Amino acid sequence: MQGLIYIEDDLSIALAVKEYLESKNFRVTVCPTLAEAERRIKERVPACVLLDWNMPDGRGDAFCRWLRSSWRELPVIFLTVRSDSADIVSGFKSGADDYVAKPFELEVLYSRLLAVLRRTGNAAERYLSCGGITVDQNRHTVFCHYEEIALSAAEYQLLLVLMQNKGRTVTRARLLEQVWDVNGSFVNDNTLTVTMKRLRAKLSQPACLKTVRSVGYRMEDTV
Repeated sequence: MQGLIYIEDDLSIALAVKEYLESKNFRVTVCPTLAEAERRIKERVPACVLLDWNMPDGRGDAFCRWLRSSWRELPVIFLTVRSDSADIVSGFKSGADDYVAKPFELEVLYSRLLAVLRRTGNAAERYLSCGGITVDQNRHTVFCHYEEIALSAAEYQLLLVLMQNKGRTVTRARLLEQVWDVNGSFVNDNTLTVTMKRLRAKLSQPACLKTVRSVGYRMEDTV
């Protein structure tokens, strides 16, 4: 089941869209503010974002540009009553993939959503996020609070394993095996400690990267 974030402050519209799309086997999270949507996306990147233009705490095109700063391939569809050509151009310039003007038929929205997902693939499988840290598995890039961070191969692989197991403790033995032994580089336990110290420093000592004493490490959302 693919997850969607629907950013909409009109509850009646939001619930109608949510009910319909969930009947089509999507998981829909409704966010009444941009701040709530930002928090949700940082926790788990959705397959697509459905975005209203005017929100109580900002404009949709500015939020879309923010999304593109870390999640370049995350598909965005504007759903809004604003339909003049200047606004449509502004929406696409901000990085939107499609635009559906209100009022719209739910079947039309569903069709456009499927078309966008076919073109863009599943962003939820490409991006891993936790506590303001984002890993783009296709490009092998890491962003921390929207700034790209240069990591060594071992640092990147260590972070990737932890992000892929977010919410679960990964033992030191397993990390040594997956980061080094799998490549034929047999190292001692101190190598993991040193690499973790360097990784934490590059990521500005993130609160979401937990140490489980005498066991291993865990990535965990802190909000």
